[in-house]
Amino acid sequence: MRHDWLQPLCLTMASAATGYIAWSGHTRALPAAIAFPALWSMARGRRTAGVVSAAYFLAASHGLPQGVAAFYQSDIWPGLILWLVASSGFVFVHSALWSRQSGGWTALRYTIAMVLMALPPFGIVGWAHPITAAGVLFPGWGWAGLAAVTAGLTIMTTRYRPAAALALVGFWLWSAAFWTNPEIGRGWQGVDLQLGNSLGRDNSLARHSDLLATLHSQRRSNATYMLLPESALGFWTPSVERLWRRQLVGVDLTLVAGAAVVDADGYDNVLVRVSDTDSEILYRERMPVPGSMWQPWLPLLGRSGGARANFFANPIVSVGDQRVAPLICYEQLVIWPVLQSMLQDPDLVIAVGNDWWTKGSSIIAIQRASTQAWARLFDKPLVVSFNT
Repeated sequence: MRHDWLQPLCLTMASAATGYIAWSGHTRALPAAIAFPALWSMARGRRTAGVVSAAYFLAASHGLPQGVAAFYQSDIWPGLILWLVASSGFVFVHSALWSRQSGGWTALRYTIAMVLMALPPFGIVGWAHPITAAGVLFPGWGWAGLAAVTAGLTIMTTRYRPAAALALVGFWLWSAAFWTNPEIGRGWQGVDLQLGNSLGRDNSLARHSDLLATLHSQRRSNATYMLLPESALGFWTPSVERLWRRQLVGVDLTLVAGAAVVDADGYDNVLVRVSDTDSEILYRERMPVPGSMWQPWLPLLGRSGGARANFFANPIVSVGDQRVAPLICYEQLVIWPVLQSMLQDPDLVIAVGNDWWTKGSSIIAIQRASTQAWARLFDKPLVVSFNT
């Protein structure tokens, strides 16, 4: 009796396990994702390749349904629907590029799939990209480490996969044994908050006063720059700007914090810099969360609103004499924003998020793991600030 179903089932289960382990929120677990291209290439048919891809992606993003339910304060169904819709891009790319041919042709097709999932439009939902493991496998190697992982992942689709797996696992074990987290930027301090869904919605004077008190109470003696989470200052208006500049008079401190700049057509999710002498909109988010923030279909319906996506704008900003690579929330889960910033060779990376809605899921841990991996790959200091 032939068991034609056994090999697809084993590949699917192995792919789901790979996605779940790699994207569990532990930085040193990220290299488990190197198994995915091997499992994908071993599929005997396009349908199986699609199922294997779906199993990997859905397992990697398993925290999404619960997070969406918390964000919209609804039942689990909207989250499940979004979870399945988000996986469609990953599944389509890997199904379309699968081939019965082996060797170099398969490696080339997988390389194309990696590139497509790293750049818009498919890269907009390019979560769980195996290339993120580069920072754990080759910390400090920079672009050479990225090239090495790219080569290793493509070889994993060929008959030389045992040799590639052995080499990559060796680097993984060595790195895990001597792993250190990224340094914190000199003179910088990130402040985590636990204000739930009120952050960014409560724009009262009392809230701003409380934030200032938090800065004073937590400030370290060597901190010249302090970082607050996404949306910390709410709507950025001239009144809020004047309030914060007055509150920082006589304080040798520059604050970088999240806010929203609203106009008639929608809003920008931004980071602002403010001190007692001046202020500026420092950074406009390149990729807001699709669906809940970025809603590109609204103009087609004759409606305004939603966050703007500034896809390739402002990869680097200046704070004092430092060149900074900012990443706001969703940008920490996709590929092109961080690589675009690294092309400019910044002095440090700052990462912020307003993740109150991720309670009980691994999403915030995955964001931290991803940013740590990229910072270690390029040997950049990292400053983080999240609200939970």
